[in-house]
Amino acid sequence: MTTTDTQTPAQQLVQFLRDEIPLAHAMDLQLGTVDNDMLSLLAPLPPNINDKGCAFGGSLVSLMTLCGWGLVELALRRRGEDCDVFVAESTVRYLAPLWQDFRSEARLAADADWNLFFHTLNARGRARIEVACVVPGEDGQPAATLSARFVAKRRVPEPVQVEQPV
Repeated sequence: MTTTDTQTPAQQLVQFLRDEIPLAHAMDLQLGTVDNDMLSLLAPLPPNINDKGCAFGGSLVSLMTLCGWGLVELALRRRGEDCDVFVAESTVRYLAPLWQDFRSEARLAADADWNLFFHTLNARGRARIEVACVVPGEDGQPAATLSARFVAKRRVPEPVQVEQPV
């Protein structure tokens, strides 16, 4: 039995991020909590610190983007969909400095709907969905927010090459 056999889909996803995206590994990205409607990723402050001693804004936006991407990717994996997922558009707001380890929480935006997303994906082979991410601050208020549109595009299987007799 391999390690991936004993990991949850969310743990497998975080391992994939750490293995395939050097930034996620450098940030020491960790899994927080997950359910059907929310994904939380964690990052310690030391590898994500700026020159002022607080969390680097680039690390905050990266964690939120990876968290939003992960929420969509997990929903696709749960349904057995083989898609490429990418962020098409995002808006970030930095609201307060963070002086400690931090986390991002990703949820669907208020007007987003998984059912419509999967209906569109089935009909067109691609779909988009709005995701809202937040990094809670030390006082419980948002320290940073990200509003993003993610696109999923069904992967086309590679054609099988048949050798022609010479």
